[in-house]
Amino acid sequence: MDWYALFVETGKEDFVRTRIRHVFDESELNAIVPKRKLQERKQGRAYEVCKTMFPGYVLIKTRMNVNSYYELKQIPKCYRLLNKYNRMDIKESLQESGMDAEQESNLFFKIEEQEMALITQLMDSNATIGYSTVYVENSKVIVCDGPLKGKEAIIEKIDRRKNRARISLEFMRKRVCFDVGIHVLDMLGVH
Repeated sequence: MDWYALFVETGKEDFVRTRIRHVFDESELNAIVPKRKLQERKQGRAYEVCKTMFPGYVLIKTRMNVNSYYELKQIPKCYRLLNKYNRMDIKESLQESGMDAEQESNLFFKIEEQEMALITQLMDSNATIGYSTVYVENSKVIVCDGPLKGKEAIIEKIDRRKNRARISLEFMRKRVCFDVGIHVLDMLGVH
């Protein structure tokens, strides 16, 4: 099974994921909406929010074929699966290319396995990147625990005031950056 990106209405990612889970058996198609926990401040009060990592996308793992594609397109708020021809109508692409059923999955843009491996390593069982505990010593970031442990190389910047780390990774052959929540320890190991 391969990973694919399903383009959906922004803000409706969870709705589409829920609908997919009603239509498809999880053993044949697994849908996730990766999220990240962050701390935000409003009017002097700190609170936790959970934000979507890739707004407008639901990531699915399946053996893709044209029939599955058209079943997915029946789901409300679901626009299309990213495909190599950048077209809305896959049947037209099939007729032009002369592909048989075994070659159908090649029509769709697969997310590279190594790209998804890092993303899935960062996420918990709820497809959420939780907080990591870090401290900075002589401008070097050291992760004590959490999803970023052992992945210090992807950290680009630490914002102590906002309790965030900016991370950078490859997704769909492009470099993407986003913030994830952290707890920053001082030199004595106290928050």
